[in-house]
Amino acid sequence: MTRTSAERLDELFDVIEQGIPEGYKAEVVEGAIHAVPQRDMHWQITLLILRAVDARFGRASLVMSDVRIDFPGFLNGFCPDVAKLRDGARPEGEERWRYQDVEFIAEVVSPGTGLNDHGPKKASYATAEVPVYLIADPYVGRCHVYTEPKNGEYRTESKSDFGDKVDLTHTPLGLTIDTAKFPRDRK
Repeated sequence: MTRTSAERLDELFDVIEQGIPEGYKAEVVEGAIHAVPQRDMHWQITLLILRAVDARFGRASLVMSDVRIDFPGFLNGFCPDVAKLRDGARPEGEERWRYQDVEFIAEVVSPGTGLNDHGPKKASYATAEVPVYLIADPYVGRCHVYTEPKNGEYRTESKSDFGDKVDLTHTPLGLTIDTAKFPRDRK
C-alpha cells in the first residue's frame, strides 16, 4: 500500500511530538525534520507582527502561530510563525488548515533556519500562491517582503531595515508593520 504525502507527514509529526523537547519549534521541510530552540527575541518579533495583523483585522480574524499547514512540494509540513487565513476558511480532514486559504505568512529567522526561510519555504509559499510572505531576520536587522507569486516564484521583493516601517498597504493585507521595536541579535 502506498502512503500519501499527508500520511508520511503525519508519521514525521508523530516523531516530532515524541522526541522534540519543549521549547523547540519543529517542522518538516522537504522531508527533513528541523528543530530549533525558541528564543525570546524570536517570540518578541512574532508577537509584534501578530499585534499589527490583529490591529488591522481584529480578533475574529483567522491568525495563528506555529500551527501545521501542509504546503506544496516534497513533504512540506510547515508551522509558520504567523499565518493569516482568509475570512471563512475552515479546516479540512483532520482539522488541518488548507494552504489555499493562506493570505499572509511571516517567518522570523532562527539560527540555522535562514536557508529554509529564503529557499525551500519561499519556493513552496510561491507555488502555493501565498500573496504576501515576510521574513524578519534579527541577525541582519532586515525584513524581506515577497509578493506577486506566479509560476512558483515571487515576482516582487522589497527590503526594509529594522527601525523602518514595512509598507504592505499595496498588498491584500493593506497594513504597515512598524519594526522600530524589533529586537536584533548583535552578536
